[in-house]
Amino acid sequence: MSYRAGRIRFVLVAVVADGRGGGMLQPLDPGGHPTGPVEQVTDLVAAVAARETTDRPRWLWTSTASAYPALLRGGARVERCHDLELTEALLLGHAGRWGEPRSVAAALARQTGGPVPPDPPPRPVEPPGQAQGTLFDARPGPPPADLTDLSRVYADQLTRIGRTGHPHRFRLLVAAESAGALVAVEMGATGLPWRVETHDEILAELLGEPSATGGQPRRLAELQARIAAAFGLRQLHVESPAELLRAFARAGFELPSTRAWVLRAVDHPAVPLVLTYKELYRIWTAHGWAWRQAWVSGGRFRPEYVPAGVVSGRWATRGGGALQIPKVIRRAVVADPGWRLVVADAGQVEPRVLAAVSGDARLAAAGGAGDLYAALARESFAGDRGRAKVALLGAMYGQTGGEAAPALAVLRRHYPTAFAHLETAARTGEAGGLVRSWLGRTCPPGSAGFAGLDGVGQADPEPVDPRSDRARAARSRGRFTRNFVVQATAAEWASTLLATLRAALAGTDAELVFFQHDEVVVHCPAGLADRVAEAVTGSGERATALLFGDTPVRFPLDLSIVDCYADAS
Repeated sequence: MSYRAGRIRFVLVAVVADGRGGGMLQPLDPGGHPTGPVEQVTDLVAAVAARETTDRPRWLWTSTASAYPALLRGGARVERCHDLELTEALLLGHAGRWGEPRSVAAALARQTGGPVPPDPPPRPVEPPGQAQGTLFDARPGPPPADLTDLSRVYADQLTRIGRTGHPHRFRLLVAAESAGALVAVEMGATGLPWRVETHDEILAELLGEPSATGGQPRRLAELQARIAAAFGLRQLHVESPAELLRAFARAGFELPSTRAWVLRAVDHPAVPLVLTYKELYRIWTAHGWAWRQAWVSGGRFRPEYVPAGVVSGRWATRGGGALQIPKVIRRAVVADPGWRLVVADAGQVEPRVLAAVSGDARLAAAGGAGDLYAALARESFAGDRGRAKVALLGAMYGQTGGEAAPALAVLRRHYPTAFAHLETAARTGEAGGLVRSWLGRTCPPGSAGFAGLDGVGQADPEPVDPRSDRARAARSRGRFTRNFVVQATAAEWASTLLATLRAALAGTDAELVFFQHDEVVVHCPAGLADRVAEAVTGSGERATALLFGDTPVRFPLDLSIVDCYADAS
């Protein structure tokens, strides 16, 4: 919506590109019905940019990931959109049909009862240093949808959103999802500032010189030789779990895996060397010289972000490993001269979400404090913050045994409403049912192998042996759904913060350059840093109000204004 002359005016424009730089536009009313003729344009970028200046419409298109990059490369930044494919995926999930084709063609086929075509396969990942794309890239798959298709699917989606039970919440979910798709394209185009020379210095410091023949760098090769010697072997491929397990077995240690926590319990001189090797090997393969050559160009790291790339709504990336940059490698993320990085990290988001969504007044009051775990400790755990944290995380992740058990008993007694919220989600999941986030994102359906109810909600009359594979699978799904209701809502809060922050920064020189779960990074001129920090804080408060209304729970953000990402607190 846009505000003009003191009243709200809704402007919606459907857009279809023709693959040759032109396309078609058509204005629609709020219900998705045409209000004017189709406009055929030969320069789609110019037409969209002009409309942004005059109308600031909400653009209706098939997919932001396919439609927006070409517009942005041409200089047309759009304010808002409705992404039909992302919305279709959300609605399918809500109906218990998670994972079905979400294209416009598939949505139309479901409307008419015709055969539903599969979605086209994802295009190959092309790092920036290897991409050969043109301004308007042809997309593989069926012919593109026309304007009539878009308006029909949009109108149908509006009807289905109205039937979701909490349509006002679901509309916020759709808006945040579509805004996140815009941010993802913009961040990929802008890139994260990256100092190549600093990165090379870090790699030399950690790994030594690269191999002239393409093998392991010097320090990894030396560690591998020392590890082999510690086992009395001439050669050992430490990166191979199978070889490493055989080496430990010959030394008298039968291990279930080569995970770090397993190795730390082993008293053998090779263990510290193996742990160091594993850490450095990950850096070499995930963020080494080859990675830098593929993903960093023009002093910027430009990954391809995938909003809601995992079932909880958390983001993912297609190559580049942007969401797993080690702390030591973050030293290469340095602001441009005269610019700063504003880094905001929301702490304890999931426990605060539980306090907000469960309606547990006592936990919500604790959630209004700066440190929720400390508040819980004072309230119910005799000041023991560690026990309070174990109890709350155990409740959310289904850790009921060991040291979590007594702490959980305290939590159950003092915060019964919050505990019951999680237990209900777990029992529903065990029965194969659907659970939803606060805004309506829905977990994948259970299979017929789950105890209780199958994926379509039909009763299963057969008793289930609690020791059977089926029962274990049901308990596993219960742990998943127990956390889903919290983690998915936390993702919604973070996405809403991102969308509101994007709007707050519009028209300034500040750049959104990084987003990871509960953390956001803005690159801005030094003179704007304080104002950007205020905008981030305000966006967090706005996101909380949009999702939860008047709640005593606070979602504080730890803010840092730094030159280097690694220096953020």
